[in-house]
Formats: sequence, structure tokens, C-alpha cells
Amino acid sequence: MNKIVYIEDKKYRLKKDYKNAFSKEELDAKWTDYFEPYDYIVGDYAYDKLRLKGFCKKENVKFNDINTKDKIKNYLKEDCAYECKYFILEKENSKEMI
Repeated sequence: MNKIVYIEDKKYRLKKDYKNAFSKEELDAKWTDYFEPYDYIVGDYAYDKLRLKGFCKKENVKFNDINTKDKIKNYLKEDCAYECKYFILEKENSKEMI
């Protein structure tokens, strides 16, 4: 996998694309600045609509126990429809973008 995706000049790596869920057009339509501080963005589909959720590494100032990257699997299992299509984006280190 590991496809590179740019969102508002920020570099993300597509880590998982379960059931070909990733659509740049749909992501762009849903994206807001709210998601920019997060290290991981999970996009899942409920009733054919894209939902986005942000998760963080422990070093991130936005980190708390609810949105730690370790809870992504839990989120997919407990908060998403069974076997729904989803994708996971990981923000590239900002030092690489300089």
C-alpha cells in the first residue's frame, strides 16, 4: 500500500485501504482544518457516507486516551459497521516536507 496523498499541501501515507475505500474526491469534500493536527485519519463508510476520525501519537499535543493511535482497531471494531470499507492515512513527518 503506502501510496502518498497530499491534502492541502500536507503529505500523508495511505496505510490501509480496506475494500478500496479511499477516494481523494470524497476526502477533499469532507476535509476541514480540524483534522490537520492529527497524525492518523481514519475514514469509514456508514450508509455510503464517509466519516472521518483523527487519532494521535503520544507525542502529539492533541493526544488523549480517547484518540491514541492504539485505539484505531478498537474504533473500527466497536464504532463502525461490521466489515465496512475504510482507509487509514498517516501524516508524514513535517521535517520531511521542508
